[in-house]
Amino acid sequence: MALPPILRDRLRLPVIGSPLFIISGPELVIAQCKAGVVGSFPSLNARPISQLDEWLAQITEELAAWDRANPDTPSAPFAVNQIVHKTNNRLEEDIELCGKYKVPVVITSLGAREDVNNAVHGWGGITLHDVITNRFARKAVEKGADGLIPVAAGAGGHAGGLSPFALVQEIREWFDGPVALSGSIAHGKAILSAQAMGADLAYIGSAFIATQEARAVEGYKDMIVESAADDIVYSNLFTGVHGNYLRPSIVKAGLDPDNLPQSDPSKMNFGSGGNQEAKAWRDIWGCGQGIGAVKDIPTAGEMIARLASEYEAAKVELAAKTALTAGAPLALAAE
Repeated sequence: MALPPILRDRLRLPVIGSPLFIISGPELVIAQCKAGVVGSFPSLNARPISQLDEWLAQITEELAAWDRANPDTPSAPFAVNQIVHKTNNRLEEDIELCGKYKVPVVITSLGAREDVNNAVHGWGGITLHDVITNRFARKAVEKGADGLIPVAAGAGGHAGGLSPFALVQEIREWFDGPVALSGSIAHGKAILSAQAMGADLAYIGSAFIATQEARAVEGYKDMIVESAADDIVYSNLFTGVHGNYLRPSIVKAGLDPDNLPQSDPSKMNFGSGGNQEAKAWRDIWGCGQGIGAVKDIPTAGEMIARLASEYEAAKVELAAKTALTAGAPLALAAE
């Protein structure tokens, strides 16, 4: 199955910038879309709900103006992340606002809802649902999701524990729709690797935290630049759901990252981005294992240009290796 036209024809790099709780705002989304990748944000970042209306107006108007001024390089579509967990008491109103602006892509998380998918389809949008297992992937598609975001081991924030090789392989045995792989992707080579595994797109989050447009608190971006895969801790303590976090931020909060207790999953709450939830993300900083590739704090456009350059170089390198490998049996036969 081919990618929907909105993802096939309007991307200059096969990448979706993942929605970053607290951190993604209009500035980052607009910069990502202008540079040719899907920019996204969680609807709950906009508080109160009137701000969501303002953000959606700003994003749609600025991208439309960009497209008029740059017909040869139109913007990529943007996406809004909706938490469909039962504790999100804003979901219905947020979906209505997304319908008002005909949001092109809606990313759903923490549950799959047929009514949400139907609503998005009603205004001509598509839905992508993030999953951590093949079983959850099947449920999402059964309820009408157009595409899947397998969140594999090593992804920043809430993440699964399965290898991307295993997760994508199992999903591709039965699903031929859009797949955007999440997990430790911060370099152009990793984007190409995701495609080689069977994904259509790469889903990148942590690398975008360390960009100038990101709304990260002071010190967060520097900590990403200074850290590497060994500095990532996997725990469910902070929200009730397992996720990856920066070790130095855990230490800074006065906790021992090597001796964290287990949380009670029944107490997790993903409502209106309340104080406790926001405090966890503000003080304990989510991050993925791919950050060893992040060496500075560029603009989002500069980072995307670098990813594109690395991606093209990786394709050339792979083609050369493939040619050498393919020629090896012939050379041996000639001897």
